Amino acid sequence: MSNSVLANLKEYTVSELSLALKRTVEEAYELVRVRGEVSGFKRAASGHLYMALKDADALIDAVCWRGTAVRLPVQLEDGLEVVAIGKLTTYPGRSKYQLVIQHLELAGVGALMALLEERKKKLAAEGLFDAARKRPLPFLPQVIGVVTSPTGAVIRDILHRLADRFPRDVLVWPVLVQGDGAAEQIAAAINGFNALEPGGVVPRPDVLIVARGGGSIEDLWAFNEEIVVRAAAASRIPVISAVGHETDTTLIDFAADLRAPTPTAAAEKAVPVRAELQAMIATLDKRLGQARRRMIDDRRERLTGLARGLPSPRDLLVLPAQRIDDLGERLPRALLSNVEKRRGRLVGLAAKVTPILLLERVRQANARLGELSARAAREARALLSERSANVASLARMLESLSYERVLARGFAVVRDRAGEPLTKAAAISPGLELSLQFADGRVAARAAGGDLPKRRDKSSEDQGRLL
Repeated sequence: MSNSVLANLKEYTVSELSLALKRTVEEAYELVRVRGEVSGFKRAASGHLYMALKDADALIDAVCWRGTAVRLPVQLEDGLEVVAIGKLTTYPGRSKYQLVIQHLELAGVGALMALLEERKKKLAAEGLFDAARKRPLPFLPQVIGVVTSPTGAVIRDILHRLADRFPRDVLVWPVLVQGDGAAEQIAAAINGFNALEPGGVVPRPDVLIVARGGGSIEDLWAFNEEIVVRAAAASRIPVISAVGHETDTTLIDFAADLRAPTPTAAAEKAVPVRAELQAMIATLDKRLGQARRRMIDDRRERLTGLARGLPSPRDLLVLPAQRIDDLGERLPRALLSNVEKRRGRLVGLAAKVTPILLLERVRQANARLGELSARAAREARALLSERSANVASLARMLESLSYERVLARGFAVVRDRAGEPLTKAAAISPGLELSLQFADGRVAARAAGGDLPKRRDKSSEDQGRLL
C-alpha cells in the first residue's frame, strides 16, 4: 500500500473507534435470539447477573440487569440450557462484546426435565422428602387453608366438594399459580398460614391444601421451585398438595404430607363424609344398645344362679342367734365367778398388811432418814468450814492492801470539801478547804499560797556549831 493511501486514512482515537464499533454491532444485532448453555454464572451484590452462553465451539459473554433479572421465569445455574433474547453490544472498557439479556426461557422440555431431576436429587439428599417427616392429617379439621388462585375453577371445585362431604370453615390465600412471582407468593402463603397464632382473631388452619389445575410443565414450574418445596417441608401445619392432574408430578408432591391426584380429591382427603359418619355413629349406637342389653341379661342370669346357691337369710341368722343366747346365759355366772376370784385375792393381800408390818417399815424409814440427815449435816459443816477459811484468807489479803495500812506508816489522804481524794498539787488552789485523814482520825485545813520554807539540814546546823 502506497504512502499516499496511508496518509489519506481517517484517524480515530481509541474511544472514537470503540464507539463506532459499538454502534455498528448494536445496529446490526439490535435484537437476537441465542440458544446456549449457561456457564460461569454469578449474581453481583447489585443484583445484576453475569454469565456466558456457550455451545460446543464458541462462547459469548452475557449480562442481565437487575430490573430484568427479578422477572426471569427460571432460576439460573451453570449447565442450564436456555434461549436468551436480547441485544448485542460491546464493552469498550475491555474491547469485548456481550449479550444484554432482555428475556430468557429454558430450551425445551428436555432441559426442564433434566433440571427437575437434578433439583429433586438435591432436595432428597437434604431429607426434605423423607417419609419420617410426614405428619398425619387431622380426622376432622375445624379450619382448612387453601393456597390457590381465587378466580380459577380449582377453588370452586374444592368448596363444592367440601360442602357435599362435610362443610368446614375455609380460609383462601389468593396467589398466582404460574408466571413471574408465583413461587414467591405460594411460599409466602404457606409461611403466612403457619405464622397465625392458634386462638387468634384469624383462626389458624388445621390443614393446608396447595392446589392448581392441570397444565404443561412450564405452567406447573412454580411448584418445582426450591422456595415452595422448602416452605411445604417446613410447614408445621399438615400440607396436601393437589397440583395438576393425576399424571402430573411436581416437587411439592414429595415434600407435602399427602399428595392428592386432583384438587377435588384433596378436598375428599381433607374431611370425611358426614353422612357416612352419621350412619356409622347410628350403627355403633345400635350395637352399643344391643351389647348393653346382652350384658344386663347375662348379669341377671348369673345373679339368679348365684342366688339359688345361697342359704336363706333366716338360716344364716339361726346359729348366731343361738350363740348369743348361750353367751347371755353364761355371762352372769362368769361375772359372779370373777367377783369371787377378785375378793379372794383382796383378802389374801389384806392379811399381809398388818400394823406391826407397817410400824416396822416406818421404823426402817426413820432410821434411813436419820442416817441421811447426819451425813448431810457433816457435809454442810465441812463445806462451811472450807468457805470460812477462804473468806478469812481474802479478808487478810484485803486488809494488807487497804490504804489505812499506808496511813499507819505516816501518810495522809487529802480530800476536798466534797470528800473526793486529791492526788495532784495542781488541783489545790490557795484558800481551798481541805480534809486530812491520818491513821488515827481526820483534821480540817486550808491551803495557803506560796512555796513552803526550805527545811534546814540539822546535821549542817550542828556542824556549824561545831565549827
